[in-house]
Amino acid sequence: MRFSLFRLCCKSVILIGMNITYKKGVRPDAESIISVYKSAGLNRPIDDKERIEQMYANSNLIVSAWDGDRLVGVARSVTDFCFCCYLSDLAVDLEYQKAGVGKKLLYMTKEIIGDQCMLLLLSAPAAMDYYPKIGLEKIDTAFLINRKS
Repeated sequence: MRFSLFRLCCKSVILIGMNITYKKGVRPDAESIISVYKSAGLNRPIDDKERIEQMYANSNLIVSAWDGDRLVGVARSVTDFCFCCYLSDLAVDLEYQKAGVGKKLLYMTKEIIGDQCMLLLLSAPAAMDYYPKIGLEKIDTAFLINRKS
């Protein structure tokens, strides 16, 4: 599956009786982000609101999913828009998982950065089987210096 085959022409999608709206460039408030992270089980500093705010203030590509005024999913990236994009967070509220929200957030991110730009994602262990199913290639050529806290 190649991402270039996907053309995203609509801004909202109906999912199981829900009207999900996708937005680019909107920075959700920290409380909403923390709520999605908690529900999704994403290992992030959810007890440090200031750090969450800094994470988003220093990111230059944010794609979000909304059910009305409720944030239900978010993709947060750092990119140069021409060679490399690090998708650092992809989180979907548990209630909205398995409805295509995460997949759409990822595909929208890829469409925004374009075909010249690669997308890199570090997976949570529980999601290692998910990403190949939606078109990502597993690689063994990465290295890490982990954070201390």
